[in-house]
Amino acid sequence: MRATPDLSTSQWRKSSYSNGAPGGDCVEVASGVTNLVPVRDSKTPLAPALAFTSDAWNAFLTTVKSEAVPNA
Repeated sequence: MRATPDLSTSQWRKSSYSNGAPGGDCVEVASGVTNLVPVRDSKTPLAPALAFTSDAWNAFLTTVKSEAVPNA
């Protein structure tokens, strides 16, 4: 079992694909955590974040980008 990294001082950035409306769907990602990509819901910033390995996160992004349907 791995120790959970301290994310209290992490810099979080909101996805450019999140809608900006209050209460909207907002995903945030923190950078600067070695070998991990922490992800959280901006509506509940104090809830536990999910932490993916860098390889798993890159595979996820590659899949999403390859299957994305452009807006009509």
